[in-house]
Amino acid sequence: MNITLREMGDELKKLNRIVVTGHVNPDGDAVGSALALAAILKQLGKDVRVVFNDDMPRNFSILPYRSEIEKPPANGEKIPADALVIVDASPDRIGRVLECVDAPILNIDHHVSNDGEGRKLYCDPDSAATAEIIFKLGMDLNVELTKEIAACIYVGIATDSGFFCYSNTTPRTLWIASKLLEVGVRPNVISEVLEERPLAVIVGLGEALRTLELWHDGKAAGIFLDRELTSKLETTEGFIDQIRVIEGVDVALMLKCTGENVCRVSMRSKNVDVTKIALQFDGGGHIRAAGCTLKMPFDEAKKAIVDAIDRELS
Repeated sequence: MNITLREMGDELKKLNRIVVTGHVNPDGDAVGSALALAAILKQLGKDVRVVFNDDMPRNFSILPYRSEIEKPPANGEKIPADALVIVDASPDRIGRVLECVDAPILNIDHHVSNDGEGRKLYCDPDSAATAEIIFKLGMDLNVELTKEIAACIYVGIATDSGFFCYSNTTPRTLWIASKLLEVGVRPNVISEVLEERPLAVIVGLGEALRTLELWHDGKAAGIFLDRELTSKLETTEGFIDQIRVIEGVDVALMLKCTGENVCRVSMRSKNVDVTKIALQFDGGGHIRAAGCTLKMPFDEAKKAIVDAIDRELS
């Protein structure tokens, strides 16, 4: 059920114990939004825990409150809560967190593919990042925009907008960023930490690029990481951006095998609506950035996603 942002704020004010989470393989928007929202709710006197299915990329050490992030209990124990607040994702993308929190769901997102079925949802696809929405929610709730909250929101907006280079960057995006800078956010410090990579990651990128394939007259490019190669890589964060910029490429794809018969897909585009492709496999995302999980062997997954991209390009 879709609700307004003000109604979302009213719902949150009624609660005492709240668990905040985001999607598996968290990016800057998921983590930044979750941490900022948690800090906002704590200002309102709420008991808040931030729980994510996966480990955090080391670059997110720049985020205030990073040390407060928990993982789901390994023994299946339930986390007591009045509500589970999911940011930047729908419930099917939060992993084991869904199993350990038995509570009503509130959902805050900016992905156009989020249908809100069975839960209260505020979704604004015109926002460059969910962190933009968290900024507006904080203003509606009349909380103090501290330097720490601002830093979390900035990381979310900057990473999801490609540091303000992607087409989702709007005048509102830049206005919000200016307000964050006014309270002390330092973009150069944040970008330097987020962009820094260990040597092993750069070496891993080189190995990943050896799998590069172009097809559909050069309009599609993909890197295909089988289970062996995926297991050797510390992270694949940012890999897809290295092929998105190839001249003539419209759709960039990264396929990686993360387990037996489990392959994760990331797509970026310049013109094609890749959400349409992701939705064919129960995924989602944005018009220019989307993803999905294919529960099939690596070779089958490769053929399925390549064929789907071909159909959309045709």
